[in-house]
Amino acid sequence: MASTQFGYEAVDERDKARRVRGVFDSVAPRYDLMNDLMSGGLHRLWKAYTVMVANVQPGQRILDIASGTGDLALAFSKKVGPAGQVIQTDINEAMLRTGRDRLLDAGAILPALACDAEALPFPDGRFDLVTVAFGLRNMTHKDTALREMARVLKVGGRLLVLEFSRVARPLRRAYDLYSFQVLPRLGRLVAGDSESYRYLAESIRVHPAQAELKALMQANGFSHVDYHNLTLGVTALHVGVKCA
Repeated sequence: MASTQFGYEAVDERDKARRVRGVFDSVAPRYDLMNDLMSGGLHRLWKAYTVMVANVQPGQRILDIASGTGDLALAFSKKVGPAGQVIQTDINEAMLRTGRDRLLDAGAILPALACDAEALPFPDGRFDLVTVAFGLRNMTHKDTALREMARVLKVGGRLLVLEFSRVARPLRRAYDLYSFQVLPRLGRLVAGDSESYRYLAESIRVHPAQAELKALMQANGFSHVDYHNLTLGVTALHVGVKCA
């Protein structure tokens, strides 16, 4: 029986997706509020930087994986125009429903599909850009998911991965204190759920660090991979180009 990490816990890899869905079912109603509280609003700057680096052009086709409540998808939809397309996917239907309502309030209607990133239901070479923000670390087989992202990209298309990463050494003690003491208490007070936020903190620690993720992308269909540390490595934006 193969096992994988669910935070610090070793679980049957067949069970991880179900448990991840459970976490996000729990946090979906307060997801945006908790993101603002947890990051002090910095997540908005990290996503704005991602949109800037993406440099989306009118008419492009974009796939936003683990789209959640749709921050990136909404920003991209304003740039591709009526000739382009932005598709949202997420393994969690509760998150997609929350995002749909949020986007409707903003006047945007975007196609959204509940699916596993390890088996994307799209043809080869469909998209100019694939993005995944704060979702890769929750995937059971990251290598499989990255190969799927490469498959649905056009040759020369780009993958942008925005994810929590390895913080600079001088900040690690304070960051650990915040992650394991403050964050679960905040989750309990605001969202009525401390354990899901403890999992989120643990999942960051077992996710590949910057250089490791770069190597993983290079081994699974991407060249010219580079990363940009944001907020001293609290997050990193990895950018890779699909190999010919």
